[in-house]
Amino acid sequence: MSDFYTLLVLSRDCTEADIKKAYRKLAMEYHPDRNSSPDAEAKFKEITEAYEVLKDPQKRAAYDRYGKAGVSGGQGGFGFHHVDLSEALNIFMRDFGGMGGFESIFGGGGRRQDPRRGQDARMTVRITLSDVAAGLKKSVRLKTLERCSACAGSGAKPGTQPVRCATCGGSGEVRRATRSMFGQFVSVSACPTCAGEGQVIREACEVCRGEGRVKGDRSVTVEIPAGVSANHYLTLRGQGAAGPRNGPMGDLLVMLDIKEDDRFERQGDDLYFDLPLSFSQAALGGEFAIPTPYGDEEVRIPGGTQPETVLRLKGQGLPVLGQNTKGDLLIRVHVWTPERLTDEQERIFQELAKLEGEAPKRAPGFWSKLKEALGA
Repeated sequence: MSDFYTLLVLSRDCTEADIKKAYRKLAMEYHPDRNSSPDAEAKFKEITEAYEVLKDPQKRAAYDRYGKAGVSGGQGGFGFHHVDLSEALNIFMRDFGGMGGFESIFGGGGRRQDPRRGQDARMTVRITLSDVAAGLKKSVRLKTLERCSACAGSGAKPGTQPVRCATCGGSGEVRRATRSMFGQFVSVSACPTCAGEGQVIREACEVCRGEGRVKGDRSVTVEIPAGVSANHYLTLRGQGAAGPRNGPMGDLLVMLDIKEDDRFERQGDDLYFDLPLSFSQAALGGEFAIPTPYGDEEVRIPGGTQPETVLRLKGQGLPVLGQNTKGDLLIRVHVWTPERLTDEQERIFQELAKLEGEAPKRAPGFWSKLKEALGA
């Protein structure tokens, strides 16, 4: 697939108004009712897909950061899927109300309205850093509108069926012809009797009162990939509210709330751990148990380790989203000074001070080496 910005002929710093203007211009050019070229339909769907991502600030941010992987329906799974022609036409009608008079003037493009889609549902799932490291499947309870079981979502009283609308003959649209000095003009609009659905309900279901849906709740399994961040969200297609009278289901947007882990500082896919050492531990070195998201790791700290030294454990950080790699765990060494000494400790330090003599002079390039060790 081409770059979304390239498809809409936009710069990456474009505004929301720029996106809508560019999409409307291209949609008018490639709309199947205006453009009969063989590739018009495919182009119309492509630019609509690009528009659906870039107009949404969260989807756009994910796309800018990760490209197509950030909004794909795969492991990243954050809000994008390929639309079919019907969806593309509905999106265009939804945001721009059609072609601004083109259908009315020429009488083309009249279509029976598709069943209304249910609303998108939104929920927040709280996870831990360990969940981010391993990924997880989590069952959540969702309260939303469900299909009415009494009428199977039709909205009609059990034992009856919706009937064809007598006003529009089931087409969902009405046409009105008028004459002027320029000739005959035909306007096409949704049928006022059936609201464009092409059928009407004579006897409404007593449970849902003709809506075809009722309040309910259900269990939903959310699969969270490893490596997610708090700015990510998951889109579960068709898991939102039911549409009226067997309309398609909306989507479920799962926002992620990642609980902070006091042991680590997260910077992207890398983790930082602060290791406090006493004077003697720093001087002598030794084996130390270092926590990681995957369990404790025995790490050898060399003798003579200086304060603010940074040691790196490759591949012990968090997974990189959508990739088979991991960040690193960086150990920041801090040498602490005791605030109070026992008499015995004070005696030992005095003896040590006699043996140590004066502190060594700093060698040339000391600060540059220190900055390099700290990753500055």
